[in-house]
Amino acid sequence: LMRDLLPPSLRQVEGVEFAGGYRASVDTDRIGGDFYDVHPPSEDCHETLAVLGDVAGKGLEAAVITGKIRNTVQALLPMADDHARLLRLLNNALLGSGTIRFATLVLASTHREGRDVVLRVTAAGHPPPLIVRGDGTVEEADTGGTLIGALPTIDSRSAEVRLAPGETCLLYTDGVTEARGGPLGDAMFGERRLKRALAECAGMPAEAVVERIQMLADAWIGDGRHDDIAVLAITAPQGAHLGAVDGTNPGRRTP
Repeated sequence: LMRDLLPPSLRQVEGVEFAGGYRASVDTDRIGGDFYDVHPPSEDCHETLAVLGDVAGKGLEAAVITGKIRNTVQALLPMADDHARLLRLLNNALLGSGTIRFATLVLASTHREGRDVVLRVTAAGHPPPLIVRGDGTVEEADTGGTLIGALPTIDSRSAEVRLAPGETCLLYTDGVTEARGGPLGDAMFGERRLKRALAECAGMPAEAVVERIQMLADAWIGDGRHDDIAVLAITAPQGAHLGAVDGTNPGRRTP
């Protein structure tokens, strides 16, 4: 059960770099309410679907809901080309389960067009993804929507993002921006500090972006208390050799 709830190990899929990082709210725990997944293309869906979410609460109870959401999204993959429909069906499934917990979510469907990576991103009650361009400019994806599992109907708005080689789209949970620490231990890491850190990651591979953001957040928190933290980087590879196309299922991290 623990292995099934752990975040997956990520790598390049269909010529697109994916990297993720996770830290539970209690450092002795390995699972919690934040999660991410990357689903390679299939005969029902021709794009890679990346998912990152945040379930209300912490610990094992939140992790159980996380598992339900991940399994439901897996079952709904044939509808992944229609984010609005997938989110509606997921919302109905959560409401029908009798759970009183809700979740925020962001979806990112990705495919290659030449050397670029094209994403369709949809946030449901979740902070919009951040895009770092080749010159260090950081932008917010123009997406938004209703959180999942709280209301009988939801709304969502998708945005298209094009990444040139070396550019990255970062999905993250509010455990990053709301992390408290700093010199006095009570200041939030904040969105401005996150954008500044991301600007310094221009041109980096996805794994390096995740490591940099995690390192800065961990240093900010120190020994203080914090919420679950999850980040997922999607990067268009640089260089003439952009990586082999790999449509196999990403492996899972084992204890």
